Amino acid sequence: MSDFKIKMNNLDDVKKSLDSKSLRVCVIGIGRIGLPTALSFAKSGLQTIGVDINKKLVDDINLKKFPLKDEPGYENIFNDVLEKKLFSATTKIEDAVNNSDLILLSLPTPMDKNNMPDYSALTTVGTQLSEILNLHSLVIVESTIEPGFIEDEMISLISKSGRLTVEDNFSIGVCPENANPGEILHDFTNLPRLVGGINQNITKIIVMIYKYVFSVDLIEMENCKTANAVKLTTNVFRDINIAFINELALMFEKLGIDTMKVLEAAKVKYNFQAHYPGAGVGGPCLPINSYQLLNTAKRMGTKLSIVESGRKVNETMPDHVINLTLDAFSECNKSLKNSKILVMGISYKPNIKDIQLSPAKNIIKKLQNLGAQVHIYDPFFYSTEVFGLKVEENFETVLSEMDAVVIVTGHDEFKQIALNTFSKTKLKILIDSRGIIDPVSIKNENIIFRGLGRGKF
Repeated sequence: MSDFKIKMNNLDDVKKSLDSKSLRVCVIGIGRIGLPTALSFAKSGLQTIGVDINKKLVDDINLKKFPLKDEPGYENIFNDVLEKKLFSATTKIEDAVNNSDLILLSLPTPMDKNNMPDYSALTTVGTQLSEILNLHSLVIVESTIEPGFIEDEMISLISKSGRLTVEDNFSIGVCPENANPGEILHDFTNLPRLVGGINQNITKIIVMIYKYVFSVDLIEMENCKTANAVKLTTNVFRDINIAFINELALMFEKLGIDTMKVLEAAKVKYNFQAHYPGAGVGGPCLPINSYQLLNTAKRMGTKLSIVESGRKVNETMPDHVINLTLDAFSECNKSLKNSKILVMGISYKPNIKDIQLSPAKNIIKKLQNLGAQVHIYDPFFYSTEVFGLKVEENFETVLSEMDAVVIVTGHDEFKQIALNTFSKTKLKILIDSRGIIDPVSIKNENIIFRGLGRGKF
């Protein structure tokens, strides 16, 4: 082990290391959030190394190939810190940790097939750290985890070898990431962040470090589990509210009420926070965070019935998209079987290249199970293969062969398409699950239209 003089539990030592830019940083997990985090630390002048098990990602980074083209602003930072030799990447965790004072964990916490949180990436690294972490290092977990995970599991894992004791010769805390994919630079430089440490002193040290790098408001929480509870609460709040709007949309459809008109008018009230209906809720945050809270409730012998119900609603929305499609085909007296359907948008949210838990996957599978021949188009994935299908290079070139179009993701590009473009399909069927098509305007194009939560036009 390297003998570092910086004691990361000493406020003065850490301040001096920041002032002299001698603090060495290791970010473990350099994906969607971890890489921008590492680049931010490097941009502040601190020597930073990123660790990842994805060899191709590591090789691409070291070859100066920026992997996050859908994150505005970071490519210039990436090129700058590589040019200044402030950032590099490796697959060798031992070497990276051995040469670092501050260890940031930005690792995935996905769900398993039973909708249970999978913390295996964190637990594996925690076990590794027990053997390789330098004395007096500071570990900060940025991954979204359940309240109590640090106190109940992570500390024990890092202490497992017997050479490290928390608060004595290593420290730990959390600073949950708070950024939306596609807007990470904006969020990292504008949104307040939560901080919780194993004790008050460590909390203040983490605050000082993050203020040095990000210059945003840091909210000090009394401990790690409270900080993580806040992060989960904010995201699950969104998931529940989306579920509420989705339920309203299903009812408004039957009433012939346009949900989008309702929401636009409701926003006039000062304390109404608009959420919008859609084909489902995907991504690495909202669905997982709800199940993390549900798992916490199960462990504690309590129930979160509203969270559970909200999940069920959001998970049924792909089925409703299928029902809208079937209804449109019924109007044409045509069977969905052997039809050709173009699914537009496979990302879980607009304007990013990310298919984690995307509702498009379920919709495509359900269409295929009904005998449809599915084609897909997404401007962020063109000419690649996703969900076992080749993404079309240009959707307009195949429209004349299609019987119907189903919009699953509301990319900005789709909002610019002339409505008469969709009339090129054989049956002139358009299904909009994201509220980007005006029902009145599309009616003038003699297209059979179904909009989620829009009623019939």
